[in-house]
Amino acid sequence: MLFSYKAKSKNGELVDGILESADRFALSRELRSRELTPVSIAEKNSSYSFNLMAFLNNFFSRVSIVELILFTKNLSGMLRAGLSLSRALSVLEKQTKKQNFNKILVALSQEVNAGGTLSSGFAKFPNVFSKLFVSMTKAGEESGNLTGAISEVGANLEKAHSLTKKVRGALIYPGVILSAMIVIGILMFAFVVPTLAKTFKELDVALPFSTRIIVWLGNFFSNNLILTFIILILLVITIIKLSHSKFMAKYIDFLTIRLPIIGGLTKELNTARTARTMSSLLLSGVSITRAVEITEDVVQNIYFKEVLNKVKIAIEKGSPFSAVFEENSNLYPIMMSEMTEVGEETGKLSDMLLQIALFYEEEIENKTKNLSTVIEPILMIIIGAGVGFFAISMISPLYSVLDNIK
Repeated sequence: MLFSYKAKSKNGELVDGILESADRFALSRELRSRELTPVSIAEKNSSYSFNLMAFLNNFFSRVSIVELILFTKNLSGMLRAGLSLSRALSVLEKQTKKQNFNKILVALSQEVNAGGTLSSGFAKFPNVFSKLFVSMTKAGEESGNLTGAISEVGANLEKAHSLTKKVRGALIYPGVILSAMIVIGILMFAFVVPTLAKTFKELDVALPFSTRIIVWLGNFFSNNLILTFIILILLVITIIKLSHSKFMAKYIDFLTIRLPIIGGLTKELNTARTARTMSSLLLSGVSITRAVEITEDVVQNIYFKEVLNKVKIAIEKGSPFSAVFEENSNLYPIMMSEMTEVGEETGKLSDMLLQIALFYEEEIENKTKNLSTVIEPILMIIIGAGVGFFAISMISPLYSVLDNIK
């Protein structure tokens, strides 16, 4: 990867440049070897360039959440069985087949053998191990319960992955149906409409406005079928790109919390994620302020992040933060503010948050099971409306021909 950097020389002069390196840490070591002190390092990305090999390498070298879940389960299991941390990491290093993750395990093993901590090793790979991972591990090391902390991280990751998978799985069905409908529609316009248009022309029929639109689209798709599919693919890629950009994130997040059906699921998913993450961190011994900061990183929706930022400010001021959830009941349900208020008063905040997480996780599970049943009628209405419009537009000119014959 290419990185742009600014660094100070021995004389105090500020120098900058662009270098290729495996990651920020490798580049930092490279600069120090040149007797330069790094000031800032940023990945050099061009929004208009695309390196296929770099993309493929990045895609296939990623560490998936499933691998991380297995890693936490195996590591906590071996520690519970009495193996030392360095021995457990060595065993996992031999078992791991994925080269990229194997290198990370080697680095973790070297860090521990050199007298470092596991959390400090995790912190060196922020793209693999999140702040949640690092903080809970550090809290486990400080409390002497590293095994429990690793196990709790794994359970947290597994639950989050399970919920996300269920929501995505429920949305695959309507996505496939709509995609198939678009492709079939384009093919019909390209091959069926031109034949009917030719018939109308021969009969010299006056075409309604809706029919003229369909005939124009049919001629366009027929003459530019390959171009149409290229545009469609580029449009999908552009939408995916924009959905991951900071510029569009706010608008997409705004839309997802206000869409029928999807909006309710998004709110419950973020509520469950907030409650479970904070509960896990507090149980591990992480301070409440730090727990909220990490939860803010874990939650994806920008509007929920803003609420958690207000929660952090309230805690720093010494105010009860349950009031913040109450003020934002359009995002977090009333149950969130009421249960956190009870938790603040009784000193059992982590237990209350866990109860909230379990409740909404069950709600999401039930809703995703029935989601396809709810969406099916809506899809039928959309498909029926499309087919009806097409049929009326193409049949109405034929009726005018029959009227003229009479």
